[in-house]
Amino acid sequence: MKLTRRSAVKGMAALALGSGVIRPAHASNLKWAHVYETGEPFHQQALWAAEEIRRRTDGRVNITVFPASQLGNESQLNEALSLGTIDIIYTGAAFAGVNYPPISISHAPYMFRDFGHWQAYRQSEVFARNAAAYQENTGQRLVTLTYYGERHLTANQAITRPGQMRGLKLRVPPVPVFLMFSQAVGAEATPIAFADVYDALKRGLVEAQENPLPTIMAKKFHEVQSHIMLTGHITDSLLTLVGGHVWAGLSDDQKTIMEDVLRTAANRATEEIRKAETELVGAFKRLGVTVVEVDRQAFINAVVPLHNNSKAGATWGRADYDALQAL
Repeated sequence: MKLTRRSAVKGMAALALGSGVIRPAHASNLKWAHVYETGEPFHQQALWAAEEIRRRTDGRVNITVFPASQLGNESQLNEALSLGTIDIIYTGAAFAGVNYPPISISHAPYMFRDFGHWQAYRQSEVFARNAAAYQENTGQRLVTLTYYGERHLTANQAITRPGQMRGLKLRVPPVPVFLMFSQAVGAEATPIAFADVYDALKRGLVEAQENPLPTIMAKKFHEVQSHIMLTGHITDSLLTLVGGHVWAGLSDDQKTIMEDVLRTAANRATEEIRKAETELVGAFKRLGVTVVEVDRQAFINAVVPLHNNSKAGATWGRADYDALQAL
């Protein structure tokens, strides 16, 4: 019999349960890992969720949260979840797409018209179908999406049009779909792990990076980049994933509690990120950062023709794309 990734993951989950390594229906101590800073809403809501789950399961499910890449970079966390050495993670759709490519559709540049369009996707049959297929193919439970924010470009120069990015050394996470934006604008994509971005910018290994305003502030990228360009090129989100080795061992009541709490945490973090986005432009200006309005339509025109180009990182079917755009 051919061993697929799916059968391997399910086999590891069964082995863990059969050997008594993990039996969450009785009592468990789970690891929740992510790459974000302790002051960010994602971490604060993970802490809230961990305590709420412990309380509502009468102490039978205990979760310790490990922030700021303590247990590895994002690629490593996804691998650890598959191996069962980490139990819950936040991860970007692009990283989850390494294991199931179609799920990365929500990470493509200018895939969403605005926040409302992103919300519609989050509540749509398209997302529900992709989440179910992700679980079927990986064995991991995709519980919900948390709004990560609109990603904007930073650099040490003003950029208002796509052509000005040609040849620019742009830090990108080491996953394929991130190549779509850099390819569209002619930038030189340079893969660097999230925890290493500040140092890479400081040392001049890359000339630019892109992230939402709350992340730029939390990671202090504005200390080593003088300009923020409001490109809004990706309306981004984080997936909350629970390892199959954990999910299989939860009682039905515990599964209901886990999903309810994790979705509430996602909603709370989403609201905080949305609020922060409205306040941070002024905060950056007060810190002396130059905030640049760009010709966003020019960027959209450069990117959209690549939306279904597999050589540019598109990994989704045309039917999903058309359904998402019709929302």
